[in-house]
Amino acid sequence: MAHITEVTVVEVVQGAVEPPRRRSLVEALEAGLGMLVEIPAAILVVAEIVILFAGVVSRYGLHSPLIWSDELASMLFLWLAMLGAAVAFRRSEHMRMTAVVAGAQARTRAYLDLVATCAALAFLVLVVKPSYEYAYEESFITTPALQISNTWRAAALPVGVCLMALFAVLRLIRFGDMRTVLAAAASVALVIALFWLAQPWLRPLGNLNLVIFFVGVAGFCVFAGVPIAFGFGLAIFGYLALTTRTPLMVLVGRMDEGMSHLILLSVPLFVFLGLLIEMTGMARAMVGFLASLLGHVRGGLHYVLVGAMYLVSGISGSKAADMAAVAPVLFPEMKQRGAKPGDLVALLAATGAQTETIPPSLVLITIGSVTGVSISALFTGGLLPGVVLAITLSALVWWRYRREDLSDVQRADAGEIARAFVIALPALALPFVIRYAVVEGIATATEVSTIGIVYSLIVGLLIYRRFDWRRLMPMLIETACLSGAILLIIGTATGMAWGLTQSGFSRALATAMTGLPGGRAAFIAVSIAAFTILGSVLEGIPAIVLFGPLLFPIARAVGVHEVHYAMIIILAMGIGLFAPPFGVGYYAACAIGRVDPAQGIRPIWGYMLALLIGLIIVAIFPWISIGFL
Repeated sequence: MAHITEVTVVEVVQGAVEPPRRRSLVEALEAGLGMLVEIPAAILVVAEIVILFAGVVSRYGLHSPLIWSDELASMLFLWLAMLGAAVAFRRSEHMRMTAVVAGAQARTRAYLDLVATCAALAFLVLVVKPSYEYAYEESFITTPALQISNTWRAAALPVGVCLMALFAVLRLIRFGDMRTVLAAAASVALVIALFWLAQPWLRPLGNLNLVIFFVGVAGFCVFAGVPIAFGFGLAIFGYLALTTRTPLMVLVGRMDEGMSHLILLSVPLFVFLGLLIEMTGMARAMVGFLASLLGHVRGGLHYVLVGAMYLVSGISGSKAADMAAVAPVLFPEMKQRGAKPGDLVALLAATGAQTETIPPSLVLITIGSVTGVSISALFTGGLLPGVVLAITLSALVWWRYRREDLSDVQRADAGEIARAFVIALPALALPFVIRYAVVEGIATATEVSTIGIVYSLIVGLLIYRRFDWRRLMPMLIETACLSGAILLIIGTATGMAWGLTQSGFSRALATAMTGLPGGRAAFIAVSIAAFTILGSVLEGIPAIVLFGPLLFPIARAVGVHEVHYAMIIILAMGIGLFAPPFGVGYYAACAIGRVDPAQGIRPIWGYMLALLIGLIIVAIFPWISIGFL
């Protein structure tokens, strides 16, 4: 993992130069501050579970809805995201690309790690004032249900930013070699100063600045080892500050918007659910049964991963939550069987893209709402495209694992399979309990994870009788940490998406696509290319809101069925969303799998090619999308 490598290199270099007394004092201060952040973050995870589950019980069981539950959950969620991001910063668990940095010598790597810390600190310092101004502006807004100032929610942004900045300073002090620290800080300051001085030349460049900042700056930061969230943040901050007259407070507002979607609350809850089913023994029971069925097949558990993502997709409405529900169950056993972590996280990311069209999908609902296409037709049309992509992924799995050594694996007989099934039945029922709760309207996509948590608690305590109370606090802290790392990436990526739309790029793209020669085939080909790129920057819903109303009428005019077109662009955006180096979904998969992004770079391209082949098949044969309408 990236953060382990970073700490090791820093300690090797600093060990001989830092006085033990100073180091112990700084470490004690950092540990004390860490506890002051971790404990509230853990409490917030529990509070979210209690509030949302109470809302389900009150509405469905007592027929007396709690009108304030969603509002309070949303308010606490932003605090959970920012405190979790601070915990992740302290633990060096923000996602970063270390493929380039890893090839350097130890002292150079230590210097580059310090540059990454200084770059993150620079973004945090630059955004402190806008975040404070944003929190102040929110004081004029009163929440409708709780009737309190919205500053209580928005204050999480400046508090979280300041905490991360403080952890960054403590990390630099703890390094001890002030000469190296000053060199790294000077390097970052010099780059920022050069961009600031270039401001008169940047403004006249217009949309070329999109390439300079969103491709050049963001890409350079990513490959230089700067944590992904802060690399994206520096890119959008530089673009807005140096090439536009937009108040920088707007950037904080867009980050707030990206991190505060209530549906994203399912991410930490499904992360905790994944840890819970592992701790209670449910995961072991499920894996044991699945292994008895397919364990003797080469690549068997990889097929299980593809199928499991298809089954759970759409339950939470969030791809990150879907991955968080599946990965903790399967990854440990797959690693024990010799699977490489990089290949596992690459397949996990690919299955996230594969299942984008599976209903009930928020992207499908968004398309229906902004374009007028029947949502029921979209739900019907989304099932088979996912199957096609599952088949192409499975074909690649077969090829890669066709020579897997299974000499130590014995095929289970019917009796063993039956016993494993009986043991696993309470655990196997969990996905069906969750889906039933959504389909029957018992819980929303956000609330349903709490039903899974309560169900897992009951099953773990009463049936499997495995519940280690000592692990509960570390699990809650880990949930907050991992969720904060994911949500901060989503927040800064949302800021980039907003900057892209305000540039007028979306309308220019639609105009260019309208005049394409070649008719239907050319329009589909360009749409695939465009939405693959857009998916890596905008994600699904923002891209659909921006481009759907513009492009769907063009699709109808050139003879492309609207449901067929919807499946094409959703799958194309999914490939972009999960394709490195810019796809946010890829880094979310790495965070959930706790794998260094560099390890998955090579294997993921084969899976991306398999997905692209599946997408081309869907595009060529409209019946796959509209055959059952």
